[in-house]
Amino acid sequence: MIPTALPEPELFTTASGDPSLGWGIVGPGWIAGEFATAVRASTAQRIVAVASRSLPRASAFAAEHGIEAAVEGVDALVARPDVDVVYIATPQSEHAAVALAAIAAGKHVLIEKPFTVTAAEARTVADAARAAGVFAMEGMWSRYLPQASVLRTLLADGALGEVRSVLADHGQAIPFGPDHRLFRPELGGGALLDLGIYAVQFASMVLGAPQRVTARGRLTESGVDASGSLVLEHGAAQAVLHTTIAARTPTTASIAGTEGTIAFAGPFYNPTTFTISAAAHGSPVLHWDDPTPLRGFAALAWEATALARFVGEGRTESPLHTLDETISILETIDTARAQIAAG
Repeated sequence: MIPTALPEPELFTTASGDPSLGWGIVGPGWIAGEFATAVRASTAQRIVAVASRSLPRASAFAAEHGIEAAVEGVDALVARPDVDVVYIATPQSEHAAVALAAIAAGKHVLIEKPFTVTAAEARTVADAARAAGVFAMEGMWSRYLPQASVLRTLLADGALGEVRSVLADHGQAIPFGPDHRLFRPELGGGALLDLGIYAVQFASMVLGAPQRVTARGRLTESGVDASGSLVLEHGAAQAVLHTTIAARTPTTASIAGTEGTIAFAGPFYNPTTFTISAAAHGSPVLHWDDPTPLRGFAALAWEATALARFVGEGRTESPLHTLDETISILETIDTARAQIAAG
C-alpha cells in the first residue's frame, strides 16, 4: 500500500561510526578528481597519496587536490603504511590487476564501476579479498545515495505490492574516436560496462538476478557495443533496460507493482527526485526530494563514508551491494555483450 508519507533516508553522514582512513588513489583521471574533491569537502577521510605510471601526472593531481604524496606505480602506493584503502580509478581493463596488488599488500579496495571487465575477473578479486580478510567494494555510488535508502525501505515495506516491471535507460552521445577508452575493446570499452551497468544494477537491486537474459544491439566499427536493449526475466516480473553511447537519452527509471509505481527523474543514478503513486488511475502523487545539499559528483562522498563505516564495523563487503551481487551483475552483462556481439 502506498504510504501517506515517505520514509526518511538513512544517511552515511560523517562522524557516525566511520573511522578516518588513509586513502591512496590509483589512476589520476577525471573521475578520480571528482572523487577527491567530494572526499575532501564532505567526509572525514584522508587522501594521503596518489599513483600513476607517470610521476609528473601524479604530482600534478596531488598539487591540485592537496594530496601530500605522489608516487610512480601501483607497487609504490600499496607499500605505503599510511594507505589503508585504495581507490582504483584506472581504465577498467586494469581494475583486476590493481585490485589484486592492493589486496596482496593488505589494503582495502574501492573499485570504480565496473568492478572488473568480466564476472570471472570479479570472482578472482572477490576470492582474493575474502582470503586476505580485507574489504572490497565496487564504487557503485548510486547504492549509497539518499534516494536508494528510501527506495529500499519502500520495497521492503511492500509499498508497490508485487513488482511486475522495472524500466531503466542510460545513454550518452560519445563522439567516436579511436583513442577514446569507450571505443577500445582492450580497455573494456562499450556502452554496457560503462553506462548500462547503472541500469543493470538498478534492476538487480529491485528484482535480484535474472532467470533469463535476452539482448540485442549493435557494435561500433571498433567492435565494442554501441547500444544494447535488454529484457531480463524474473518470473512474473521483467526488467527492460537500454543503453547507448550513440545518443543522449532521458536516463530515467521506474518500478511498477500491483499496488503502485515509482518514477525517477533523470539521471536516475545521480542524486535526483522521484514520484510514487497508487496503481489506480488518477491517484494522488507523492514527490520525494533529496533533503541533503550534495548534488552531482559531490555525492560521491556518500560511498566513501559508507566504506569507512563498514570497515569500522568489521565488515569485508558492503551489505548494500555484496560481492556476490556484483559478480551476478557482471554475469548479466557478460551474457548481454556476448549476444550483441553474436548479432
